[in-house]
Amino acid sequence: MKKYLSLQLSPVLQALGVPESIAPIFEKPRTESHGDLTTNIAMIAAKHLKTNPRQLAQQILEKLNLDKTLVDKIEIAGPGFINFRFSDKYYHAQLADILEKENQFGRSGTGNKLKTQVEFVSANPTGPLTVGHGRGAVYGDTVARLLEWTGYDVTREYYFNNAGRQMRVLGDSVRLRYLELLGEKIDFPEDYYQGEYIKEIAQHLIDLHGKNLKDEPAEGKFKQQAETEIFDDIKKTLARIGVKHDVFFNENTLYETGQVKEVIEELRKKDLAYDQDGAVWFKATAFGGEKDKVIVKATGEPTYRLPDIAYHRDKLRRGYELIIDVLGADHVATYPDVLAGIKALGYDESKIKVPIHQFVTILQEGAVVKMSTRKANFITLDELIDEVGADVVRYFFLMRGIGSHLNFDLKLAKEQSEENPVYYLQYAHARIASIIRLAESKGVDVSKSYDLSLLNQPEEISLMKLLSQFPDMVESCAATYEPHRLAEYLHDVAGSYHKFYHEHRVVGDDLNITASRIALCLATKTVLANGFSILGIHAPEKM
Repeated sequence: MKKYLSLQLSPVLQALGVPESIAPIFEKPRTESHGDLTTNIAMIAAKHLKTNPRQLAQQILEKLNLDKTLVDKIEIAGPGFINFRFSDKYYHAQLADILEKENQFGRSGTGNKLKTQVEFVSANPTGPLTVGHGRGAVYGDTVARLLEWTGYDVTREYYFNNAGRQMRVLGDSVRLRYLELLGEKIDFPEDYYQGEYIKEIAQHLIDLHGKNLKDEPAEGKFKQQAETEIFDDIKKTLARIGVKHDVFFNENTLYETGQVKEVIEELRKKDLAYDQDGAVWFKATAFGGEKDKVIVKATGEPTYRLPDIAYHRDKLRRGYELIIDVLGADHVATYPDVLAGIKALGYDESKIKVPIHQFVTILQEGAVVKMSTRKANFITLDELIDEVGADVVRYFFLMRGIGSHLNFDLKLAKEQSEENPVYYLQYAHARIASIIRLAESKGVDVSKSYDLSLLNQPEEISLMKLLSQFPDMVESCAATYEPHRLAEYLHDVAGSYHKFYHEHRVVGDDLNITASRIALCLATKTVLANGFSILGIHAPEKM
């Protein structure tokens, strides 16, 4: 409907002298009494034309010729808002569209197959995924799903580093536990990896090689075995919550191909890198930074900025036109340096978007929970999935905007009642499936005939209005990378359906009304299932 109204308004605005650059934007009014869509175009255009907004709004209405079977009422409100109310017939047509498109309803080509990369998780293979990693994983995957639904060509990428100090420490942690398991007395450093998983890897090496690795260096089989096992576990954990990556990119590739060295050379050529105190510095101040930043330490070791700049240049060289980096809150102060480096190299840094997700706290009865210390002093994502299930984990991670700290309430997550938002949503879908089975058992066949004009009760109209908003909601959430708004919308749909169900008997004596209401149920079930598919949760037929 937004597209239809835009098409109708454009020639009217131009006829009144409004430039094409000033286009109408439509929003849902805050209160239902103000209609279904509103625009402030008259107020914006009035500033340009230097006229009264309400008078301009009146002139727009006088020239506007809308299909009355679609738009029931238009009115001017406040300082010049133009409010549109759609007809019941329009919503009946929307319902028919849902029934026809089924699992394709809500998909669009807005993205124009734009080559897009979503990079997320990107945890180095030093230990199991934590709940913090889990939030980024679910968010990144859902953003990728939203973009796919709206016509983007999406690649999911995982970036990791299997070199450097932390990997040397990992290898040596396994080596020391290996020797310890063989009976040697070991002084295990406090800053080494403490988790039980290190002992498990060491035991596997004993099972494979016995005592033959006593003289093996830490960066040999110890590090290799640890990396292999941990990465296998990471992939298995992600698969449990429906996350799968298309590309695993190793940071070491950037050194092997000379791309890191190239970055330094190019920055030097542009006079944007210099030597001082034995280190190499990047002129971040030339791009709005408060101070210049070290990219190679005096020891010759690069800081994180250098390979990250090379990595993002590599992404752009691979032809990605939109790059989304899902990062944790600990990166909030550091990623601007990387974007500045990309700009310094002559690339368009605006193609790179960086959503930052905040921390997760697990709560039980209001107290912070440490579910297990089996794998060190953090809660693993696997433990959380074991505790509440994959659907609950995904939904709870998505139901709040990632910019806010998330308190994950274990008690609520385990509840099998309408208090649990996941249960509430899935129960709506299962209830509809049950009603459809009941209708079928009574011989109702909505595939043959139904009269949607019979759906004229307030609860029916309200539900149809919500269902019709699904495509716009998907597009909006994809454009803003805000899947939590889709979760909120689906909650509203479930609430509207429950209200309709309590107010009106679906399967009754009047077969015509029964068939029409079953059609409404089917459309609701479709929207819920399509929304669940984007959020990555199951749509149960029974509960």
